[in-house]
Amino acid sequence: WRPHRQHRPRPRGPPPSRGYPTRLCARPEPPPSRSRLPTPAALVADARASRLPVVAAAAAGHQRLMGSLTNTEGLRFAVVVARFNEIVTNLLLQGALEAFERYSVKAENITVVSVPGSFEIPVAAQKLGKSGKYDAILCIGAVIRGDTTHYDAVANSAASGVLNAGLSAGVPCVFGVLTCDDMDQALNRAGGKAGNKGAETAITAIEMASLFRHHLA
Repeated sequence: WRPHRQHRPRPRGPPPSRGYPTRLCARPEPPPSRSRLPTPAALVADARASRLPVVAAAAAGHQRLMGSLTNTEGLRFAVVVARFNEIVTNLLLQGALEAFERYSVKAENITVVSVPGSFEIPVAAQKLGKSGKYDAILCIGAVIRGDTTHYDAVANSAASGVLNAGLSAGVPCVFGVLTCDDMDQALNRAGGKAGNKGAETAITAIEMASLFRHHLA
């Protein structure tokens, strides 16, 4: 004779795994539906909406000063150009002069100063800036890497020197010295595939001269 076993109701849900707590065996929650995720367009719209009050406040409460490329009347410029790597610097100078003409800068308001190399540009730019005759100084040269460290010394000295010239003279001195690995790179930036950096330097000089003359004088 066997005693009668009492029937116990079986718990609902998935059976627990042996040797592990029941809570670890629960089914993972399904990932969120794609329909509930914000679309890229909605994200962009939200970002724009969040910036609108900031832009409106800045426009309403602040004054923005900016140089002009159209108001060039009476602006005077000096161009310091290095003769070293003349095949490149002549093209840069040509691009700068053409840009001046395109933006209605008169030829009599442009002075071109020739120096031996890029290393001599900063001292000439500083002297011209302190003369009080010019609204901006363009510094044009070309330094091409060679087999020695001379390239690094000249390139670094030219860059820091032009910066210090502008700071000490209180006149914009725009850096237009190419620092390239080879002649092909330099020619590409002197009217080739990469445009003419001399023209870009002239445009920057016009904007900075206008800013200083009309807003920061």
